[in-house]
Amino acid sequence: MTDPYTQLDELLKNLRGMIPTVEGLQNDLLEALKENTELKIENQLLREKVENLSAKQKPKVKQDGLAGLRKIYQSGFHICNMYYGSHRLENEECVFCLSILDHNHNGSEKNKNAKTK
Repeated sequence: MTDPYTQLDELLKNLRGMIPTVEGLQNDLLEALKENTELKIENQLLREKVENLSAKQKPKVKQDGLAGLRKIYQSGFHICNMYYGSHRLENEECVFCLSILDHNHNGSEKNKNAKTK
């Protein structure tokens, strides 16, 4: 059995050998915490930008919906409630479908004119 002084000396050598490892871990942890904080801030700023952009964008549902209906009609299908989805014969015009397209188009023009007056 070794004497207590030798045991204490070996323990001290082991502790001195662990100090660089512990300091390295401490530095790594500090860097990870800094990066985590930076990412949290950046994430919050990006969320705020997305919210602002979403709030600024006005939905164009009516215009996009009308364009979609016009595209369906031009591809040869009915958009009216009587025959919706059924195929139109070649060059066949449907008064009901055209009424929907004209009504929405004229309604849009009326709204635009009313806003400019």
